[in-house]
Amino acid sequence: MGAATRLGTGSNCAVEDALRLPEPCLVILVGPGASGKSSWAEAHFPPDVVLSSDRLRAMLGAGEDDVTASADAFELLEEVLRRRLRRRLTTVVDTLGLDRERRLGWLALARQHGLPCIAVAFDTPAAECRERNRGRAKRIPADVLAGQFRTWAATRELLPAEGYDLVITRQPVRTVAPVFASAAESVRRQQETPTNLRFGLQISRYTFSGGTAATRVRLREIAAAAEQAGFDAIYVMDHFRQIPQAGRAWEDFLESWTTLAYLAACTDRVRLGTLVSGVTYRNVAHLGKIVATLDVLSGGRTICGLGLAWFKEEHEAFGWDFPPTDERYALLEDALQLLPLLWGPGGPPFEGRVLHLRSTASYPRPLQEHVPVVVGGGGERRTLGLAARYADAANVMGDLATVRRKAAVLRQHCQEPGREVQLTHLSTALVAANQSQLGELLERHRPRRFSAAQYAAAVHAGTVEDHIGRCRDLAEAGVREVMLSLPNLDEPDALEPLARLIATFR
Repeated sequence: MGAATRLGTGSNCAVEDALRLPEPCLVILVGPGASGKSSWAEAHFPPDVVLSSDRLRAMLGAGEDDVTASADAFELLEEVLRRRLRRRLTTVVDTLGLDRERRLGWLALARQHGLPCIAVAFDTPAAECRERNRGRAKRIPADVLAGQFRTWAATRELLPAEGYDLVITRQPVRTVAPVFASAAESVRRQQETPTNLRFGLQISRYTFSGGTAATRVRLREIAAAAEQAGFDAIYVMDHFRQIPQAGRAWEDFLESWTTLAYLAACTDRVRLGTLVSGVTYRNVAHLGKIVATLDVLSGGRTICGLGLAWFKEEHEAFGWDFPPTDERYALLEDALQLLPLLWGPGGPPFEGRVLHLRSTASYPRPLQEHVPVVVGGGGERRTLGLAARYADAANVMGDLATVRRKAAVLRQHCQEPGREVQLTHLSTALVAANQSQLGELLERHRPRRFSAAQYAAAVHAGTVEDHIGRCRDLAEAGVREVMLSLPNLDEPDALEPLARLIATFR
């Protein structure tokens, strides 16, 4: 978030309307005693992230009101804060926050570790503070509270100029993965000026509940749920054992095109394809035959994903050659030219850089007049260049800034051949119906070595509204299809929240 100031009034709005703060961040509460700081922190943050000077006084002294323990309490607070920010953990500092030197020191510490810093100003009327104070078992002395009001009056004017990423008053907030920090504005744009997007579901794991024997049934259930949710396509990874990014080598992993043939029999509407078929895995003419066969049996719903292939260990394990990069690029370019000939009329010979066929006659032809080809990979010079010349779409990954750059590069490549090639985007996403469900999903799926915030950032974990914002941002960056891989796909209701997300872009 760029430097900004947001001073407003509190609200009882729903959690989904709460202000999104990027996780991790430092939150500094500022206000006089009895202004509601601790109650606000308790309502919006788990207790483990709140550093309270009162609680530290109770720990180190005779109770929360033991002012003789204040020096020790603040010394401990400073040390804990340093350690937490060094580990990039969201932390809420619950003190008076009226000491400007301390505040600026905490802000500098957040900057040192690259964390956003938010100041929360508790501009509670003095009469309300005094009333709350009278209800306390241990009251703040009246003269002390009056001094805090005077200090607060000056502090309130200083906060906007002290350099925080955001200055807010007490209002509903929640922390989100950084990608969702500006989701509210993006959601608003989608509501006011809707745009369309296609959605694809990628199946990347086959370790379903019930083991291998349950695979067939679970895949059928997932396919049915995907169609019901409104997905436009289902994709599978084209590998022969699980990749390191997604699991372990010995996990169940199905052959891609055989799996797509089964999914064709389980579905009526969604398109079916690979993300993406490595060009080294099969004789290219054989791949063309496989694609045409699936297109006929699926009623014209096949998408051909094609890529350079990268998993060297997989090639070695199965005894396939893994040529140098330049040779694989030559093979990929030949394949992109050869496949449409295999799917088209007649059977002219083909002479490529590495592929040579006396005839390209292959029957039956696909039912589609044109089988869409998606090139996977974000290489800006060669991969996107090949996509611009030969493919219908280029599939990329990465954050929003990366997508914008890839889109610009693809447009530039498309100028010379005078073609229009769509951009698609693949990412992992954990989508929850609401904030409560999101918390449950994070705790259930995060590995022990990850904090909830770290895991949420890694898998783009958010509510439906968060993902509406993210998808709108991707659409504005040039993406025409969002492809999602869900970490919780084995759960029976995993696809239910996606229906609302997809419907928003129809």
